[in-house]
Amino acid sequence: MAEPAADPQSVPRDTTVAGILCIVAFTLTAPVMDAFAKATPEVVPVLQIVAARFGVQVAVLVPLALVLGLGSWPSRADWGQHFARGLLLMAGTALFFTALRYMPIANALAIFFVEPFILTLLGAVLLGEEVGRRRVVACAVGFAGALLVIQPSFAELGAVALLPLGTALCLALYMVMTRRMAQRMHPIALQGWTATAACAALFPALWVFDGSGIAALEPVRPAGLAVWTLLGVGVMATVAHLFLSFALRLAPAATIAPLQYLEIVAAAAVGYWVFGDFPDLLTWAGVAVIVTSGLYVFARERQLSLRRRPLPPT
Repeated sequence: MAEPAADPQSVPRDTTVAGILCIVAFTLTAPVMDAFAKATPEVVPVLQIVAARFGVQVAVLVPLALVLGLGSWPSRADWGQHFARGLLLMAGTALFFTALRYMPIANALAIFFVEPFILTLLGAVLLGEEVGRRRVVACAVGFAGALLVIQPSFAELGAVALLPLGTALCLALYMVMTRRMAQRMHPIALQGWTATAACAALFPALWVFDGSGIAALEPVRPAGLAVWTLLGVGVMATVAHLFLSFALRLAPAATIAPLQYLEIVAAAAVGYWVFGDFPDLLTWAGVAVIVTSGLYVFARERQLSLRRRPLPPT
């Protein structure tokens, strides 16, 4: 006797393609945040720029989460994870924003993009995600393209080149934790409470350094351009990281990792439009490799999604 056909409504919907679209949206919006940070006058310390990034996120997302009923007050265990994620994201952001004061956005991102390798490895080791040979090859190809974009070399950049590498490690660990929490917590609540935890560390630090006379840490009263760039950092960070949280909720970390290379394309465009940093031919060759590897991952996942889709009942 034939088994009854499965009810299509009871079959879990594959969300990998939607996750891929979200990570692409993240790669298009995150460089705009970086541009606002780079454009902020140097009189404003990096710590204050980071505080603006998280402060706006709290002001927007926490009330929204509460009004929409998307998340109750976090438990003690959840607060621990929010603080850990907040500190990782805060440290990674501070390192990257500092690097942007010394190098073009695309250069900093190219060095940062050892992160997908770290994320793919951590996704397999800590999350038990399957990492197939084709995904590993896609990561390797994308990273090869990133290497073409790195100019000047590590020798020319000196210690500054280590800052985006520190960001890569922080963000890979942050994304692994986000992947775990995003499965049971709505992205709006997740980002809102994590930003709250980061602010709990940032704003007391700003208070401590206020009047210290340490130019690199002492907050200033923003005026003119600084007001708009700080606001822009906060708004674009909120939008970009919502896309990131949805992506990690909808798709495996190892799947979306190679697609992060697309961020260099947007960074090159924003860098040229805002700061006049026009990439040379070698950089464009790297961008072409990055785009090709990203499109391959999208096409591959769409094909696998169609194969996993249940057949209609006959």
